[in-house]
Amino acid sequence: MVVLVILILLILAAPYVYEYFHKDNTISFKDFDKDAALLNQPKNTYPASNNQNLSDDKLPHPVMFAFDPNNLPDEQWKQLGLSEHQISIIKHFESKGGHFYKKEDLQKIYGITADDYKRLQPYINISGSEYISNKAAPGVIIEINSADSARLTQIRGIGPAFAQRIIEYRTRLGGFINKEQLKEVYGIDTVRFAQIKNEVSINPVHTIKIKINEVDFEGLRKFPYLTNKQTNAIIQYRKQHGDYLSIADLKNIVILDDEILRKIEPYIVFK
Repeated sequence: MVVLVILILLILAAPYVYEYFHKDNTISFKDFDKDAALLNQPKNTYPASNNQNLSDDKLPHPVMFAFDPNNLPDEQWKQLGLSEHQISIIKHFESKGGHFYKKEDLQKIYGITADDYKRLQPYINISGSEYISNKAAPGVIIEINSADSARLTQIRGIGPAFAQRIIEYRTRLGGFINKEQLKEVYGIDTVRFAQIKNEVSINPVHTIKIKINEVDFEGLRKFPYLTNKQTNAIIQYRKQHGDYLSIADLKNIVILDDEILRKIEPYIVFK
């Protein structure tokens, strides 16, 4: 009996030991978001350069010429009449994946004054029209559960970074069942959701169900609505009491409240 008790305790403790030594790595996109969202932010919200020693001096007599602002060398920016401080902001924006798609985008860069833009605007010549052509035509609705990353970037307000995050969360979730779940994707706040909600649709047919009576701890712990502790409780209750027959059986697990059960019910099957 003592040996059996010890074995049972070891089995119950195993998931917690695993969790302790295999913690998930959390990827933060905060820095990227601040820069990639620059073109959608007011000028005064963009962070100033970390280098406070850069000069704000400008050439008294700028040399004007036609230019593409994307990846323009520093010296050419100086010739156009920008200061070292302004150039550093532009370069920081580009280093984070920023891109100028139309003339007006330069005007939205923090540090570019109205006079600067007025002087530069006639000479801006951006090659290509990838941004415009890449987006879906007005009225085109994109189904989120079946779209790949390239298709998702055709949604206005969704770039490569957001598309990748949507796919990663969709994979963990098993698919979306309603649009509101998009707000659970890191970085998609109420404002961005309002921008994209009328351009997307959700087909629940594409969702992947969890076989609750067969799934193991590793398979279930990836599900975003459950903590490791809740996952372990579900597995252990099944081992002790047998297969689940309905969502009502899961209500017997104290740490699963009605809100959690409401969220997970569409994703589980009992067969």
